[in-house]
Amino acid sequence: MPEIRVSHMAKTFGDVKVLNDIDFEVKDGEFFTLLGPSGCGKSTTLNCIAGLEDPTEGSISIGERPLVDRAARVYVPTEERNLGMVFQSYALWPHMTIRKNLAFPLNIRKAGRADRDARIHEALEKVGLAHLEDRYPHQLSGGQQQRVALARALVYSPSVLLLDEPLSNLDAKLREQARAWLKRLQADLGITTLYVTHDQDEALTLSDRIAVMFDGVMTQIGTPHEIYERPATAAVAAFVGSCNFLLGTVEQTRGDHVDVRLQATGTVVSVAAGADWLPGAPVTVAVRPEKLTIRSEEPGSRDLNVLDTEVVTTAYVGSRYEYILRLGDIAVQVVSPDGSLGGAVRLVFSPDDAHVYPGESGPSTEALDLMKVAV
Repeated sequence: MPEIRVSHMAKTFGDVKVLNDIDFEVKDGEFFTLLGPSGCGKSTTLNCIAGLEDPTEGSISIGERPLVDRAARVYVPTEERNLGMVFQSYALWPHMTIRKNLAFPLNIRKAGRADRDARIHEALEKVGLAHLEDRYPHQLSGGQQQRVALARALVYSPSVLLLDEPLSNLDAKLREQARAWLKRLQADLGITTLYVTHDQDEALTLSDRIAVMFDGVMTQIGTPHEIYERPATAAVAAFVGSCNFLLGTVEQTRGDHVDVRLQATGTVVSVAAGADWLPGAPVTVAVRPEKLTIRSEEPGSRDLNVLDTEVVTTAYVGSRYEYILRLGDIAVQVVSPDGSLGGAVRLVFSPDDAHVYPGESGPSTEALDLMKVAV
């Protein structure tokens, strides 16, 4: 049985439907992430599970226990759900020591003194802060406060851990360290975790599976590898990682490949595709920067797509070079370990390394305009 089951859940605020037919399962012990831009409904989904919001439709259960079932008029109050939650703001009591912050939820549950003391010590040990139990929140760093908030969520042994962008207040370097620490802790504890973030790197690093959300709808659910390498829509490809989008029209379908004539140059490229495409249909070819290769000479293989381009800018970013190339009237991003490339070059990619989507989809019109390069 799944640890968390959300079935056909919807949520409406007034006349605005912010969640539409949300349906997913989180397995026992899994680290599952809700990923999407601000306003997509990911925090509302989490709050419905926590009991901070009441779904308009659908049901929610933990294991065999139903928490919400609108059709059957079942609703379990927040305090009876036994869920641990960490908020973006940490929500620590500033006038209480770390020890008293952790004691608060145990006192509400009327835990005995000996049991309470043992649980507090164990929770602080797990997050490496047992030696700071007598300090106040303002005496701790942001990373330490984040760990205290996590310890408080774990101190009463919840069945599920809910995390709402808990690392967003940390600086970039500390956030990277906190990701590794949080993933190790979750794996060691084996606790089922539902995580909310708009940070794609965070989601890819931490998750066993990811649900990508847009406008109150779950667009794709899969492993980090599936989401990144096989995005279901152009919107997913645009949001998760960097991606180049080349507009074009279908020339023909050849077996499991489709030939597309690009608007920018008139060149025909081949893309691996499992569906039949009608000739003349508008499509978008998506290819990630690291899947593109810059060459000064013609490649030997005829199976590769070759585009004539020109280097516009080169930027050194430590582990690689980032190039902007002019392809007709648009810009294309490419990453390469070679920083010596310049002038007129050939851009090469395999049909298996690109994706094709119906219509002129992908980034917004504004983003497409930004891709334009002045000639």
